[in-house]
Amino acid sequence: MTYGVANILTFIRILITPLLVGVYYFLPEQWGMPVAALLFGLASLTDWLDGYLARKLNQVSKLGAFLDPIADKLIIVTVLVVIVDRHGQLSILVSALIIIAREFVVSGLREWMSELGRRDSVAVSMLGKLKTASQMLALFFLLYYYPVLGIPVFDIGVWLLYLAVVLTLWSMMIYIGRAIQTNHG
Repeated sequence: MTYGVANILTFIRILITPLLVGVYYFLPEQWGMPVAALLFGLASLTDWLDGYLARKLNQVSKLGAFLDPIADKLIIVTVLVVIVDRHGQLSILVSALIIIAREFVVSGLREWMSELGRRDSVAVSMLGKLKTASQMLALFFLLYYYPVLGIPVFDIGVWLLYLAVVLTLWSMMIYIGRAIQTNHG
């Protein structure tokens, strides 16, 4: 079995997750937060790049289809927990819980629909991709934390997180609606 470039990038994203946590907590704060953000940014790029390369190089595999969403959820949930731990704001905690709960619901929904032979009815949509992009941008800014040229990076990250929550709930409702329609149609 060959792993291919796309699957290697997915493995790298998985390996970046504990490294990011270590950097965030064990480097001095003024270095740890920006370096963790850069690692997260790199991981986010591999998320886009692995899918692109898998299709472009004809390396789409069952292993990749299985590992890619796990790698995504692993790093997103880890970063949400780190940010909640560091900042402790109720609005960030509630946002993190909504995002994490949605991941469980949609993953379970996909598994259920797959068992019924209807996984395509809950395939990733453009809205889901927009949700992921807004989450990743929000989490990058929240990890980075420090203002850049007077721009309040953390505050922008909080607002992007709220946008991600709206998109998270919206996309979840669409997936649930599709599943119900497919099951009764």
